[in-house]
Amino acid sequence: MDCQGRGEELPGEEAASRGREGSSVSYTHDSSPDSDDAFSEEETTHTKDPKHKRGLLRKTKSWKTFFNVMHWTFRRSNSWVQLAGHEGHFRPGVEGVILKRDVGEESECLQELMGDVLRPFVPTYHGLVEMEGLQYIQMDDLLAGWTGPCIMDCKMGLRTYVESELCAKGQRATLRGDLYQKMVRVDPGGPSEEERRLGGVTKARYMQWRETLSSSASLAFRIEGITMNNGTVMKDFKKTKTREQITATLSRFTEGNIDVLRGYLGRLQSIEEALLSSKFFRTHEVIGSSLLFIHERTGCANVWMIDFGKTQALPAGQTLAHDRPWVEGNREDGYLLGLANLRQLLVDTLDQQCRPLATTTPTTRPGVAPTTTTPTTRPGVAPTTCCPSNDDANN
Repeated sequence: MDCQGRGEELPGEEAASRGREGSSVSYTHDSSPDSDDAFSEEETTHTKDPKHKRGLLRKTKSWKTFFNVMHWTFRRSNSWVQLAGHEGHFRPGVEGVILKRDVGEESECLQELMGDVLRPFVPTYHGLVEMEGLQYIQMDDLLAGWTGPCIMDCKMGLRTYVESELCAKGQRATLRGDLYQKMVRVDPGGPSEEERRLGGVTKARYMQWRETLSSSASLAFRIEGITMNNGTVMKDFKKTKTREQITATLSRFTEGNIDVLRGYLGRLQSIEEALLSSKFFRTHEVIGSSLLFIHERTGCANVWMIDFGKTQALPAGQTLAHDRPWVEGNREDGYLLGLANLRQLLVDTLDQQCRPLATTTPTTRPGVAPTTTTPTTRPGVAPTTCCPSNDDANN
């Protein structure tokens, strides 16, 4: 299988997948306006018991980021798609296509992206379709053709809320007891003395506090969820924020596969180059968007930009740099800051895998100076201590 999947035909946003004959998997992810209001503690594992599967689905519905990679089946040659999250938000389409409820600005963004330099890195958009009185976006299936993928979702940017949410009527003044309880459950020391006395926090305060729990506020990205090729789903990353924690997670996700790590680095470099020349990127506030990482143990690896439901066009003549801190009113999202940090942490992960090989004592012969190996480099990526570059991972 081509490591790039289906090239420019690949889908985006949500991916419910059909694998090859004999196996299938579905993946769904969404960032609805309330997608980050709840946290879930569960970590689910692959099971063959259909009743247990339904039980797991009921549990994971409380996790409102909708990161669910469903279940493998080896009993049928025909593929199937099972979608989770908000009932009615996702539906299977024709072969290789998934349908997602048209909410926010997503369909407009995808349509515009089809004519932008970012098109090779985003879902291919097939227009809207009406079903049972509701509008759905038609997108390709990102996982079509993958037989045993590992999947990771990284939410990009310094914040996952748009500025208008802070300024919404009543949001700055209305105290929410439910949000206070969520804050206390996750971080007992989170509320201030005044908030404790009142027993509530505003939604604006809650949203800003939430970003400080993970690496969003400090590194401008956070890991939302991971699914390994054995069906294990990991999603308890709400307090994963240090570089050491993230590097350890990336190492576990890639299983130390050097080809996979190099493939991801090459793809991220290509995405960054496209972002810097993209008119769409310059003229939009990109909030709640994710990078979807997919790889197999063979070394095939790919990354896609997904989820544009909260992305908003700027007023005519206004642009963003995407690499500056956010101050209320400047609408900066920090997307490029997060991309740079994510790339560096992948480089650090790669270096950790290479280091045991690079630290071996060089052999010498009398009268012959020990040889040294020059670390390989690629533009924009820190040199590694070993391992020749593998450009084929990106072709």
